[in-house]
Amino acid sequence: MSQMSLPNLPEPEPAPARPPTLPAVARVLRPVRNQLEWMERDLDSLLAQDHPARAIWDLLESLDLATFYAAIKAVVDQPGHPATDPQVLLALWAYATVDGIGSARQLDRLCREHDAYRWLRGGVPVNYHTLSDFRVAHQAALDDLLTQVVGGLLYVGAVTLEQAAQDGMRVRASAGAASFRRQETLEKCLEQAKAQVARLAQEREHPDPDVSKRQRAARERAARERLERVQAALIALPEAQATKERQQQTLATNRKQQVTPPRVSTTDPQARVMKMPDGGFRPAYNVEVATAPAPGKAYAILVGVAVTNEGTDAREAPPMEEQVHRRSDRHPRDYLVDGGFATRETITTLSQRGITVYAPVRLPRNKPEAERYQPREGDSPEVVQWRQRMASQEAKQVYQRRGSLAEWANAQLRQRGMTQFTVRGIPKVTAVATLLVVTQNLLRWLALGT
Repeated sequence: MSQMSLPNLPEPEPAPARPPTLPAVARVLRPVRNQLEWMERDLDSLLAQDHPARAIWDLLESLDLATFYAAIKAVVDQPGHPATDPQVLLALWAYATVDGIGSARQLDRLCREHDAYRWLRGGVPVNYHTLSDFRVAHQAALDDLLTQVVGGLLYVGAVTLEQAAQDGMRVRASAGAASFRRQETLEKCLEQAKAQVARLAQEREHPDPDVSKRQRAARERAARERLERVQAALIALPEAQATKERQQQTLATNRKQQVTPPRVSTTDPQARVMKMPDGGFRPAYNVEVATAPAPGKAYAILVGVAVTNEGTDAREAPPMEEQVHRRSDRHPRDYLVDGGFATRETITTLSQRGITVYAPVRLPRNKPEAERYQPREGDSPEVVQWRQRMASQEAKQVYQRRGSLAEWANAQLRQRGMTQFTVRGIPKVTAVATLLVVTQNLLRWLALGT
């Protein structure tokens, strides 16, 4: 049978091109973020068991924090609104310091958004006012806590005081350079501030209907605070004058350098213009830190902290050594400081306490190198011994350890946020610096695993 031939079929027409879909008409699953969800979740399940926030909380639990609670007036079985637990605030600031956070507003935001901070807060109500006030209002309690931590590290053998090193670190202050005024300008500012306060007091009797009561109160408060700052600046002026006189004595032999008249900031009267590590001059504070080596470790323990507005370290070693002795009930065997500390008075005072001082000896001007370690007129017996000791290679090798102690501590504190203070005045700055030192030591304690 022969095959039948199939008829020729027409080619199918191509489908018409489909226009691209516009985003407005595309049918997709879009996020709905205002949809209520029921989630079975507790704060404790948000963090792993080995999270650093848990470790910081557990370590604070083992310390005596009674001094932080002493000022709380609300007690059991008595009327009064309960206060925010100081341990919560301390833990929040400690963990924030680990992250290099020094802003109360930023910490307040993290307490609402970040799981670790929410876990530490545990539902306790906090705001940036509470956080900011707590950090600067507990200087004595933070000082006592530092003593506890240093004592605990000494007890477990994490640090010895065979050696101690001290260094000063100039940290930028909150005051602006343009806020510094001489006495004549301060007196004019004082008259203007008084006049503004008096004018606002008169306006209170005949209030402007376009100004609300809250706005009027804010203006009066700002005027009073400005008046108080200017008055504080005038009170601090004699201290600034004394500092200038000491600088004048130091530079008496250098005719090229002249000391300018004293100036004081109207926003932070206790800040001083200092020469910074980069060679520039800015408002700053001098943070003194004492460190001691940890046996067999590459780090050190911070055993003392103080804040001054002196631009030099010449008189800071004896008070710091007293602080170290108060915290540890012992004197360091060796005390390592740089040339800025090495005055005759400092060497004599520390040596009379039974401490061996290691510091570089300056070469007198226009003198040959052979006379560097020779006794000089006015030297005490302790200073003569120090000069002779530093001539030996053994003493020079001991002094080389200062960098691994003091400079390491400075680098750690800067990493934790000690680059510029956001608070004003020596008491508040000291509280912030002490909190940084306490946190650094807590981290070292946690690293021991004890």
